[in-house]
Amino acid sequence: MRIVIVEDNETLAKAIAYRLRDRGHAAEVLLDGDEADLYLAQEGADLVVLDINLPGQSGLEILKSLRNRGDGVPVILLTARAETSDRVSGLDMGADDYLVKPFEMDELEARIRALSRRKELDYGAKESIGALEFDRAARQVSVQGKVMDIPRREIAVLECLLERRGRIVPKSQLTDYVYGVGADVEASAVEPHVSRLRKRLQDLGIRIKTARGLGYLLEVQK
Repeated sequence: MRIVIVEDNETLAKAIAYRLRDRGHAAEVLLDGDEADLYLAQEGADLVVLDINLPGQSGLEILKSLRNRGDGVPVILLTARAETSDRVSGLDMGADDYLVKPFEMDELEARIRALSRRKELDYGAKESIGALEFDRAARQVSVQGKVMDIPRREIAVLECLLERRGRIVPKSQLTDYVYGVGADVEASAVEPHVSRLRKRLQDLGIRIKTARGLGYLLEVQK
């Protein structure tokens, strides 16, 4: 699942991103409200963790823009203790949940899981491709009911390619998905994960094709 974290406290934002990436999610950090609004309009997300007080547009303004565009992406607001009226406004505008700072990371994870179940989001469903079944909620890959032991970054590669099935995914985009936007890694860092995943899938009739100079493409052999 691709989670966008909009929080101007860089230390907190990075801590949330680290925890979510450790759980196998793609986590992207944005520190500015104007930048976040533009990013979400262009790139979208599976879930947004959104602080209310931000430089540029506020979290409530970003939330309003999302809903006005008809974007139903789940939003968890982060608020300070004194912001009761803002929490109420956020829920009225279409936020799905909120957390009061300071909070425990375990609680944030629990809210994400609960939101997934309550809203029956796409990432909570199982998706089949060829002989393979991908359980987005459990972040597990199985074949004929048997779970494959696949490292979390390879799972993230598969998730990204599945979301864009039939389209070429640029290497830079895949790297951002696996490591997060702005991560201090080269685009080539994703190559070993792609290579190992390709070997795991080749006997299942699933190919990860390299479009030289462009990126990668997931397809099922017939």
